[in-house]
Formats: sequence, C-alpha cells, structure tokens
Amino acid sequence: EVQLVESGGGLVQAGGSLRLSCVASGFSWDDYAIAWFRQAPGKEREAVGCISSSDKRPMYSDSVKGRFTIFSDNAKNTVFLEMKSLKPEDTAVYSCASDSPFISPKCSEGLYDSWGQGTQVTVSS
Repeated sequence: EVQLVESGGGLVQAGGSLRLSCVASGFSWDDYAIAWFRQAPGKEREAVGCISSSDKRPMYSDSVKGRFTIFSDNAKNTVFLEMKSLKPEDTAVYSCASDSPFISPKCSEGLYDSWGQGTQVTVSS
C-alpha cells in the first residue's frame, strides 16, 4: 500500500521560507514520480511541480519557478518542497502525490493516483 505523509506547513510572513516534506512508502524508489499540488479555498487544485526517478530535473509551474525547489532524498524516502520568497497568494493546502511504476515521458504527465493528506501553508502579508 502506498502511503504519503506531508509535513512542514505553517504560518509564515511574506518573503519568508518553508520546507515541506513528503515521506512516501509502498513503491519502488527506482521507478516513481512525485508531484506537489496545492489548493487554495475556492480555487481549483494547481500543480506546483514534480520530480521523477527517470529524470531528476524537477519541473515547476510558472507561478513558483525560481522560488520553489523540489528535491529528493531516496535514503530517507522523502521528497522535499523548498519554498522561498513566499507570497500571500501561495497560501493553500499543499499535497504530494505519487505515480509508480512511472511510465510517462515526463513527470508533468504523470498519473498521480496516491495522495497524502496535505499540509496547510499560510503566508501573511
């Protein structure tokens, strides 16, 4: 059974930083993709970025490119979302999701079918 658990959310002032963690288990760390999504109240879920075992170069949405960084620590079964220069519009519930075995050409085209419970990020102005 695939399990994903996010942590690291909280309240931060605009311009601040947070690091979210996604501890994942139940699949092969040699064949996976993990994506971060966020959903703000009243808005649709938005893909933030992703990383895969086949291509360690993460992909990012335009709204976070240059501010957010995704990286993995396979020894810790963890994918991180490092968020800097946070803005009030980054306020949302952040969730990670997995696709394994990963067969898509790139992580932005993954079929993410296992999800964590999410962690709240609130950025005050």
